Amino acid sequence: MDYKRRDFLKIAGTFASGVALTGVAGQLAGCGTSSKLSGKNNTFGLQLYSLRDDLPKDPKGVLRQVASFGYKQIEGFEGSKGIYWGMSNTEFKRYMDDLGMQMVSSHCNWKQNLEKKADEAAAIGMKYLMCPYLGPQKSLDLFKKAAEDFNKAGQICKQRGIRFAYHNHDYSFKKVEGQYPQDVMMQNTDKDLVDYELDMYWIVAAGQNPNEWFQKYPRRFKLGHVKDRGGKETTTLGKGNIDYPSLLKAAQKGGMEYFIVEQEQYEGTTPLAAAKDDADYMKRLKI
Repeated sequence: MDYKRRDFLKIAGTFASGVALTGVAGQLAGCGTSSKLSGKNNTFGLQLYSLRDDLPKDPKGVLRQVASFGYKQIEGFEGSKGIYWGMSNTEFKRYMDDLGMQMVSSHCNWKQNLEKKADEAAAIGMKYLMCPYLGPQKSLDLFKKAAEDFNKAGQICKQRGIRFAYHNHDYSFKKVEGQYPQDVMMQNTDKDLVDYELDMYWIVAAGQNPNEWFQKYPRRFKLGHVKDRGGKETTTLGKGNIDYPSLLKAAQKGGMEYFIVEQEQYEGTTPLAAAKDDADYMKRLKI
């Protein structure tokens, strides 16, 4: 089954216009700017959804360009040609090796054939499979049920030597029945089975201070999506109003290990040009 991401533009339109991103950045500003980004292997990755329109046309050619930009890691998603873009998992791994890159994780349809997907991911040294989107739920009980399902998925992955994680959008940082769904999910998942990928664009867009969540749940956010916010849309890193030098310093202190660039809109540029500009920003970044 093809995996389809939600319409980000529609979601972005629902945000309150008064989100004070500079306030979030200001609360993090004391982190300083003294050292280079030092994630796993001192590197950073790209979520391939950023190139969703280009990849189907020439997967190998596009991946070669990604490698030439300086990315050493990639995070996949389950598209029309599967997680491995028409290749077997081992063929994909060999091609990644040739390019000097590693596929560390993938978003996927975790409710379908997870055992098979986890076997294939483990066989090529991937670290994570994850739920990319749950969607707003009508009650906290439904988020608790999702947490139970995440634990089951985490057990399947753990048995194969990999990890399971959940990737947030804005809805989990907006209260339902007086509580944040993100709290409910994190408090009802076993830390030995389930990790979290913090999408730093969406948490800031929801008006939350990421640093508070790093402190509240140390070492639970093992991966992060790095994308900037201009107005109510994503923009090329460094052109928006998220203070990443400070934010990523806090993320590293909180135990984040993988920093995955993602780009969703491309006003005034192209997906590949944006991926290159984002890589240039990450290479220059000092935190």
